[in-house]
Amino acid sequence: MNQFMRPHYRALFCLTLAAAMFSFGCSKKPVAQTPPPPAPYTPPPATPTVTLQANPTSINPGDSAALSWSSTNATQLTITPDVGQVTAQGTTKVTPTSSVTYSITATGPGGSANASARVSVAQPPPPDTGTSSDLTDALFLKEVRDAYFDLDKADIRADARTALSHDAEFLRNYPQLKVTIEGHCDERGSTEYNLGLGDRRAAAVKQYLVSQGISADRINTVSFGKEKPFCTESTEECWQQNRRGHFVKAN
Repeated sequence: MNQFMRPHYRALFCLTLAAAMFSFGCSKKPVAQTPPPPAPYTPPPATPTVTLQANPTSINPGDSAALSWSSTNATQLTITPDVGQVTAQGTTKVTPTSSVTYSITATGPGGSANASARVSVAQPPPPDTGTSSDLTDALFLKEVRDAYFDLDKADIRADARTALSHDAEFLRNYPQLKVTIEGHCDERGSTEYNLGLGDRRAAAVKQYLVSQGISADRINTVSFGKEKPFCTESTEECWQQNRRGHFVKAN
């Protein structure tokens, strides 16, 4: 009986082993995992830009100016003062009562940007407390300074250059004014000699003013020599007061 079963078990074992080998050989190989593709690049939001212009930039009281602006990459725009929120581009009129700088701020996902434009409003002149001629005369006497000279000289000294530069600035501010420069001398020397010296002193003062940009046709000269002294004492202090180029308003 045992001898009969042994070949049967041997055949069954071989069949089981063959089935196992066939099953192992036919099993599927694992598939390699593919990595996911990288996320697409997204550029950062663009930075806003904005411009603002005023036309005209200078107005008289009560007049208007036009503000014009344009922007890119902005979602909100605001103009100060007094205007408020505006569209991405446009124009609006403003009527400021005094000089003012308008500013625009543009904001968006990429940040913010600013621009500005100034509108100047002319100020009315101060109230006139007298005639224009009276005011000019008072200013002339207050602001215009004489040029003093050394004995027997017609050279412009350092202190005289300072005084005459101030006078030139005054004359530039009042272009309607004309002046006469009187040449004066102290009492020493002859009348004829001092007339010539006074003439040279007046001419030197005029030439300096011309070098400072004052038109020569606004300046006349005359010499009085020693005939019209400012001080009559025979002292050096008094004589110095008489050696001068003296300004007189001519109109």
